[in-house]
Amino acid sequence: MMMHSHGGDGEVVINKQVILKDYVTGRATAKESDLEVISNRTIKLKVPHGFNGVLLKNLYLSCDPYMHACMNKFENPSIDIVSFTPGLPIRGYGVGKVVDSDHSKFKKGDFVWGQTGWEEYSLLSSSEVEALFKIDHTDVPLSYYTGILGVSGMTAYAGFFEICCPKKGEYVFVSAASGAVGQLVGQFAKLMGCYVVGCAGSKQKVDLLKNKLGFDDVFNYKEEPNLEATLTRCFPEGIDIYFDNVGGKMLDAVLVNMRRNGRIALCGMVSEFQKDNPEGVYNLICAIGQRVRLEGFIMNDYLHLYPKYMDFVLPPIREGKIVYLEDLAFGLENGPSTLIGILSGRNVGKQVVVVAKDD
Repeated sequence: MMMHSHGGDGEVVINKQVILKDYVTGRATAKESDLEVISNRTIKLKVPHGFNGVLLKNLYLSCDPYMHACMNKFENPSIDIVSFTPGLPIRGYGVGKVVDSDHSKFKKGDFVWGQTGWEEYSLLSSSEVEALFKIDHTDVPLSYYTGILGVSGMTAYAGFFEICCPKKGEYVFVSAASGAVGQLVGQFAKLMGCYVVGCAGSKQKVDLLKNKLGFDDVFNYKEEPNLEATLTRCFPEGIDIYFDNVGGKMLDAVLVNMRRNGRIALCGMVSEFQKDNPEGVYNLICAIGQRVRLEGFIMNDYLHLYPKYMDFVLPPIREGKIVYLEDLAFGLENGPSTLIGILSGRNVGKQVVVVAKDD
């Protein structure tokens, strides 16, 4: 990396970035060419005096399906998703090390996780700093804070325990079960003593879920022409809890198979991201007679539970009772292809971009 020393004012370095070239229009599928890696901007490795912020060296960046929606322009301020700005680095959750701080919450050398830019270094304002979490437990891999100890974990925990209210012995179905969130929901359900079935899109993923993650049954949805019949086969007694990551035809098939007083957590609808015309849900009437509750949720609403979640999840991680699958891509230059790849299910487990090592 090219550096120019500026004495006590901090070095100026090249700051490689992944930027959005322009908004993705309509419901077009995001493409790798919508993003660009640039290396023509510099940054001073010092927080400006009186800025009351921090300078982060980004180490790990989280790839999440919602980020594809951020590539669209949203005019509706009531939507929680904030559009990326063309020409600027895209933003997401990540893990970083504090290089310099002008904020009382963090000091140089601290490791943190939270919202940051897809770039080597990010200068974060006071309000952005307030939303960061300090990483206190470094006996587990730092990359875990992009997933199981960060957004993915909190999403799984909030959706499963707060929305679905599981009870021992209940029948649980998880779609996109090998993904960042699904793999955790399934294992949390097993810890609760539930019967758990997942679906995934390849033989490799099915085998992993069955043999490594302890799911009771798993099917490859690409090989099942009649999803309603498949779910009836997997759940002859019906489904108590459905954790929905995909929407579309799978949600429709689940509705026919729900048990009385069942709960459906609407977490994501990755099958709908790539469609010009979203598929309708035709079986909603089933939810009436079976008294089924469908509830959408956003993880941010539950961040106050993060300390409670850490108390819940750290012991089984340390004891090896939870298996966590990560798919690591190395280098910001591979950021665009990696982010777009999660839409087609190319990843196995939590997709992470490694920007730099932990030191």
